Amino acid sequence: MRSLHALSHLFALSSLVTPAALHAQHAGAAAPAAPSAVSTVPPEVEQLAFLLGQWELKVTPRANSLATKIHGAPKLSGTWKAWRAFDGLGIEDELRIIDGSGNPASLSHAMRFYDAAQRRWTQTSLDVYRGRFTPATGAWADGAFTLRSVGRDADGTPYVQRTRFYEITPTSFKYQADRSSDGERTWETAVLRIEATRVAASASR
Repeated sequence: MRSLHALSHLFALSSLVTPAALHAQHAGAAAPAAPSAVSTVPPEVEQLAFLLGQWELKVTPRANSLATKIHGAPKLSGTWKAWRAFDGLGIEDELRIIDGSGNPASLSHAMRFYDAAQRRWTQTSLDVYRGRFTPATGAWADGAFTLRSVGRDADGTPYVQRTRFYEITPTSFKYQADRSSDGERTWETAVLRIEATRVAASASR
């Protein structure tokens, strides 16, 4: 996939080299100036600055099955780490969840970018163990950050998911995911809840 992307990028660049441009260069004219980098970072990028660093997690899935309703939801924990990306225009982060025995339960890698033209956040998350990419859009309002995404369950059932970061402080935040399988007419709330506690101010890739 990376090689195909690189090849398509190469074709896109080659299309910019027109016969007129080649003639101008041979005639001694200066080559066109390269596009300049973004000179200013939108202040809205700081909306997700709270996520930067490394966090320890208490993870609580909703008890849906009869067994979990009787014995309780499984004990899960995890880590979340995030760093700035895209020349300061976004955030990249990695979420790992493990079970009570330390076995991996979930690994998600997200790239979040603030689209100043659309005045919203866009992101793509990779569910590493299932090999699935999920796009989402989000916005900050009333002290919380909310995302909306569309995906499919393991059995192929489509769903809409809304996730919310809230009760954000310099040392903690909470996260909740709700899900709808009927076109957002009804919602199954708190299918996943996370309580995060900061353990480091910065995180490496």
